[in-house]
Amino acid sequence: MGSTGRLALVAVLTGLLCQGPSVHAATTAREHLQQAAADGKQRDSLVREGRSASFFCANCHGESGTSRFPEVPNLAGQNPAYILAQIDAFLAGKRRDEFMEGLMKVLGERDKAAIALYYANAPARPSVATAGPRAREGAEQYRRFCGACHQADAHGSETFPRLAGQQPQYLRLSLKRYVDKSGIRNSTEMSAAIARLGEPDIEPIIEYLASLD
Repeated sequence: MGSTGRLALVAVLTGLLCQGPSVHAATTAREHLQQAAADGKQRDSLVREGRSASFFCANCHGESGTSRFPEVPNLAGQNPAYILAQIDAFLAGKRRDEFMEGLMKVLGERDKAAIALYYANAPARPSVATAGPRAREGAEQYRRFCGACHQADAHGSETFPRLAGQQPQYLRLSLKRYVDKSGIRNSTEMSAAIARLGEPDIEPIIEYLASLD
C-alpha cells in the first residue's frame, strides 16, 4: 500500500472510530490491562473486543498477529504492556511512522488495551521453517548481547519486545536503524548493544531469532 493509500485509510478509520465519545474514557489503557490481569472475565472480554478493534491492524500485521509483509513486525505473543507502550511511543513521537501515528490517534483507551491483549494472546510461530546456516552462531551472540533484556527464550517482557519468530526483514531493518543512527529508532541500551555486537554479526542473530517459536 502506497503512502497516499495508507493516509486515506487513516482518514476513513478516523471517521469510523470517532463517531461518539467512549463510555470507558475515564479508565486508562494501562488500568484496563491491570484489571484484566486480576479478572479473567474482563480479560476474555477485552480479547474478544480486540479481535474486532484490530480490523485495521490486520491489513499489515495480519488477523492473528503474523505480519502480511516482511518489513512489518509480527505482534502475536508480544507482552500486552509492551504493545501498549509502543502505541504510546507513536503518539508521543518517540517512534516515527506517519501512518502508525495517524492510526494510534483514533484509538480510545479501552481499544488500546483490547488490541494489546488480543495480539498478546495470539499464538506465535517461527517466521522461517528452517534455521539458517549461521543460526547456531547467532544463538551464542544473542546470549551474549541480547538475552539479558529480551530474555533467554527471546520472548521479551513488559519493557523489551519478543524477538522469537520475528520477521527477518523487520529485524534487519530495525537493527540497521540503530547502526545508521537515523533517529527512527532511539534506545540507549540498543545502541550500546549494537555497538558491542558489530554490524557483521547482525545476520546470524536474525537467522537464530526468526527460527524460534
